[in-house]
Amino acid sequence: MSPRQALELAHALRPAIADERVLAAIASIPRERFVPADLQDRAYANIALPIAYDQTISQPLVVARMLETLALTPTDRVLDVGTGSGYHAALLSLLAGHVWTIERHRGLSALAEQAINDLGIDNVTFVVGDGWEGLPGEAPFDAINVAAATEGVLSALEQQLADGGRLVAPVGAKQQHLILTRRTGNRLVRRQLEAVQFVPLVHGVSE
Repeated sequence: MSPRQALELAHALRPAIADERVLAAIASIPRERFVPADLQDRAYANIALPIAYDQTISQPLVVARMLETLALTPTDRVLDVGTGSGYHAALLSLLAGHVWTIERHRGLSALAEQAINDLGIDNVTFVVGDGWEGLPGEAPFDAINVAAATEGVLSALEQQLADGGRLVAPVGAKQQHLILTRRTGNRLVRRQLEAVQFVPLVHGVSE
Protein backbone atom coordinates (compact mmCIF):
# COMPACT_ATOMS: atom_id res chain seq x y z
CA MET A 1 0.00 0.00 0.00
CA SER A 2 0.91 3.62 -0.19
CA PRO A 3 0.95 4.82 3.45
CA ARG A 4 0.26 8.28 2.09
CA GLN A 5 -3.15 7.18 0.74
CA ALA A 6 -4.29 5.81 4.09
CA LEU A 7 -3.09 8.96 5.83
CA GLU A 8 -4.91 11.10 3.29
CA LEU A 9 -8.11 9.12 3.84
CA ALA A 10 -7.85 9.64 7.61
CA HIS A 11 -7.22 13.36 7.03
CA ALA A 12 -10.25 13.60 4.75
CA LEU A 13 -12.44 12.05 7.45
CA ARG A 14 -11.17 14.34 10.21
CA PRO A 15 -13.88 17.04 9.83
CA ALA A 16 -16.54 14.41 10.64
CA ILE A 17 -14.63 12.18 13.08
CA ALA A 18 -13.33 13.45 16.42
CA ASP A 19 -11.92 10.20 17.82
CA GLU A 20 -8.18 10.29 17.19
CA ARG A 21 -7.81 6.55 17.82
CA VAL A 22 -10.31 5.83 15.04
CA LEU A 23 -8.47 8.14 12.65
CA ALA A 24 -5.15 6.50 13.55
CA ALA A 25 -6.65 3.08 12.82
CA ILE A 26 -7.95 4.26 9.43
CA ALA A 27 -4.46 5.56 8.65
CA SER A 28 -2.89 2.23 9.63
CA ILE A 29 -4.99 -0.32 7.72
CA PRO A 30 -4.41 -0.74 3.95
CA ARG A 31 -7.96 -0.71 2.59
CA GLU A 32 -6.83 -2.02 -0.80
CA ARG A 33 -6.12 -5.41 0.84
CA PHE A 34 -9.86 -5.79 1.36
CA VAL A 35 -11.20 -4.92 -2.10
CA PRO A 36 -11.09 -6.91 -5.35
CA ALA A 37 -7.96 -6.47 -7.45
CA ASP A 38 -9.80 -4.65 -10.24
CA LEU A 39 -11.07 -2.01 -7.78
CA GLN A 40 -7.89 -1.33 -5.86
CA ASP A 41 -7.37 1.98 -7.63
CA ARG A 42 -10.57 3.16 -5.88
CA ALA A 43 -9.76 1.68 -2.48
CA TYR A 44 -9.20 5.05 -0.80
CA ALA A 45 -12.21 6.84 -2.25
CA ASN A 46 -14.88 7.60 0.34
CA ILE A 47 -17.36 5.21 -1.28
CA ALA A 48 -18.72 1.71 -0.78
CA LEU A 49 -17.37 -0.91 -3.19
CA PRO A 50 -18.63 -4.34 -4.27
CA ILE A 51 -16.82 -7.43 -3.01
CA ALA A 52 -17.42 -11.17 -3.42
CA TYR A 53 -20.78 -12.88 -2.78
CA ASP A 54 -22.75 -9.76 -3.78
CA GLN A 55 -21.65 -7.96 -0.62
CA THR A 56 -19.97 -4.58 -0.17
CA ILE A 57 -17.15 -2.96 1.73
CA SER A 58 -18.75 0.03 3.41
CA GLN A 59 -17.97 3.69 2.83
CA PRO A 60 -14.98 4.65 5.03
CA LEU A 61 -16.87 7.54 6.63
CA VAL A 62 -19.70 5.23 7.74
CA VAL A 63 -17.22 2.68 9.08
CA ALA A 64 -15.42 5.42 11.02
CA ARG A 65 -18.67 6.77 12.44
CA MET A 66 -19.70 3.31 13.64
CA LEU A 67 -16.31 2.84 15.29
CA GLU A 68 -16.48 6.25 16.92
CA THR A 69 -20.02 5.62 18.13
CA LEU A 70 -18.93 2.42 19.91
CA ALA A 71 -16.42 4.44 22.01
CA LEU A 72 -14.04 1.48 22.19
CA THR A 73 -11.35 0.95 24.80
CA PRO A 74 -8.18 -1.16 24.43
CA THR A 75 -9.57 -3.94 26.65
CA ASP A 76 -13.03 -4.26 25.07
CA ARG A 77 -14.37 -7.60 23.88
CA VAL A 78 -16.12 -6.93 20.57
CA LEU A 79 -18.52 -8.89 18.38
CA ASP A 80 -18.46 -7.93 14.69
CA VAL A 81 -21.56 -9.18 12.85
CA GLY A 82 -21.13 -9.46 9.08
CA THR A 83 -17.39 -9.91 8.49
CA GLY A 84 -17.68 -9.07 4.81
CA SER A 85 -14.30 -8.00 3.49
CA GLY A 86 -12.75 -8.02 6.97
CA TYR A 87 -11.88 -4.29 6.84
CA HIS A 88 -14.17 -3.41 9.72
CA ALA A 89 -12.78 -6.26 11.84
CA ALA A 90 -9.22 -5.14 11.08
CA LEU A 91 -9.97 -1.64 12.33
CA LEU A 92 -11.75 -2.99 15.40
CA SER A 93 -8.68 -5.09 16.17
CA LEU A 94 -6.61 -1.92 16.61
CA LEU A 95 -9.15 -0.33 18.94
CA ALA A 96 -10.18 -3.23 21.19
CA GLY A 97 -8.72 -6.17 23.08
CA HIS A 98 -10.26 -9.00 21.06
CA VAL A 99 -12.70 -9.22 18.16
CA TRP A 100 -14.99 -12.11 17.26
CA THR A 101 -16.28 -11.65 13.72
CA ILE A 102 -19.12 -13.73 12.29
CA GLU A 103 -20.00 -14.24 8.62
CA ARG A 104 -22.60 -16.46 6.94
CA HIS A 105 -20.54 -17.00 3.75
CA ARG A 106 -17.72 -19.46 4.45
CA GLY A 107 -15.71 -18.35 1.40
CA LEU A 108 -15.99 -14.68 2.31
CA SER A 109 -14.90 -15.41 5.87
CA ALA A 110 -11.86 -17.28 4.53
CA LEU A 111 -10.87 -14.36 2.29
CA ALA A 112 -11.20 -11.91 5.17
CA GLU A 113 -9.20 -14.15 7.49
CA GLN A 114 -6.38 -14.39 4.94
CA ALA A 115 -6.29 -10.62 4.47
CA ILE A 116 -6.14 -10.01 8.22
CA ASN A 117 -3.56 -12.73 8.83
CA ASP A 118 -1.40 -11.23 6.09
CA LEU A 119 -1.33 -7.99 8.09
CA GLY A 120 -0.04 -9.81 11.17
CA ILE A 121 -3.21 -9.12 13.17
CA ASP A 122 -3.68 -11.83 15.80
CA ASN A 123 -6.57 -10.71 18.00
CA VAL A 124 -9.45 -11.56 15.65
CA THR A 125 -11.39 -14.84 15.83
CA PHE A 126 -13.34 -15.81 12.71
CA VAL A 127 -16.66 -17.63 12.96
CA VAL A 128 -18.94 -18.91 10.20
CA GLY A 129 -22.50 -18.66 11.47
CA ASP A 130 -25.80 -16.82 11.68
CA GLY A 131 -25.20 -13.22 12.67
CA TRP A 132 -28.76 -12.87 13.97
CA GLU A 133 -27.87 -15.28 16.77
CA GLY A 134 -24.56 -13.65 17.68
CA LEU A 135 -22.15 -15.70 19.78
CA PRO A 136 -23.83 -16.40 23.13
CA GLY A 137 -21.01 -18.75 24.10
CA GLU A 138 -18.55 -15.83 24.09
CA ALA A 139 -20.91 -13.22 25.57
CA PRO A 140 -21.08 -10.77 27.18
CA PHE A 141 -19.50 -8.26 24.81
CA ASP A 142 -18.51 -4.70 25.59
CA ALA A 143 -19.39 -3.67 22.05
CA ILE A 144 -21.25 -5.18 19.10
CA ASN A 145 -20.88 -3.87 15.57
CA VAL A 146 -23.48 -4.93 12.99
CA ALA A 147 -22.54 -4.27 9.36
CA ALA A 148 -25.82 -5.32 7.75
CA ALA A 149 -29.31 -3.89 8.03
CA THR A 150 -32.33 -5.21 9.90
CA GLU A 151 -35.91 -3.97 9.96
CA GLY A 152 -36.13 -4.05 13.74
CA VAL A 153 -34.16 -4.39 16.94
CA LEU A 154 -31.76 -7.28 17.39
CA SER A 155 -32.99 -8.75 20.65
CA ALA A 156 -30.62 -11.74 20.66
CA LEU A 157 -27.63 -9.45 20.21
CA GLU A 158 -28.81 -6.91 22.76
CA GLN A 159 -29.01 -9.74 25.31
CA GLN A 160 -25.31 -10.41 24.69
CA LEU A 161 -24.22 -6.92 25.75
CA ALA A 162 -22.28 -6.52 28.97
CA ASP A 163 -23.36 -3.92 31.52
CA GLY A 164 -22.26 -0.66 29.92
CA GLY A 165 -22.09 -2.35 26.52
CA ARG A 166 -22.85 -0.59 23.23
CA LEU A 167 -24.35 -1.94 20.01
CA VAL A 168 -24.44 -0.05 16.73
CA ALA A 169 -26.46 -1.33 13.77
CA PRO A 170 -28.23 -0.02 10.67
CA VAL A 171 -31.98 -0.44 11.16
CA GLY A 172 -34.81 0.14 8.72
CA ALA A 173 -36.38 -1.19 5.53
CA LYS A 174 -36.57 1.50 2.86
CA GLN A 175 -34.95 4.14 5.06
CA GLN A 176 -32.11 2.97 7.30
CA HIS A 177 -30.50 4.77 10.21
CA LEU A 178 -27.70 3.80 12.53
CA ILE A 179 -29.12 2.91 15.94
CA LEU A 180 -26.94 2.99 19.05
CA THR A 181 -28.11 0.77 21.91
CA ARG A 182 -26.58 1.08 25.39
CA ARG A 183 -27.11 -1.35 28.24
CA THR A 184 -27.13 -0.14 31.83
CA GLY A 185 -28.00 -3.02 34.11
CA ASN A 186 -31.24 -4.43 32.69
CA ARG A 187 -32.10 -1.20 30.91
CA LEU A 188 -31.58 -0.68 27.18
CA VAL A 189 -31.57 2.81 25.69
CA ARG A 190 -31.69 3.19 21.90
CA ARG A 191 -30.77 6.34 20.01
CA GLN A 192 -31.25 7.01 16.30
CA LEU A 193 -28.28 8.48 14.43
CA GLU A 194 -27.66 9.36 10.79
CA ALA A 195 -29.16 7.78 7.68
CA VAL A 196 -27.14 4.99 6.03
CA GLN A 197 -27.51 2.27 3.40
CA PHE A 198 -26.42 -1.33 4.02
CA VAL A 199 -27.15 -4.74 2.53
CA PRO A 200 -29.65 -6.75 4.63
CA LEU A 201 -28.65 -9.07 7.46
CA VAL A 202 -29.71 -12.51 6.22
CA HIS A 203 -30.70 -15.42 8.45
CA GLY A 204 -28.81 -18.70 8.37
CA VAL A 205 -25.50 -19.86 6.94
CA SER A 206 -24.83 -19.93 3.20
CA GLU A 207 -23.83 -23.34 1.81
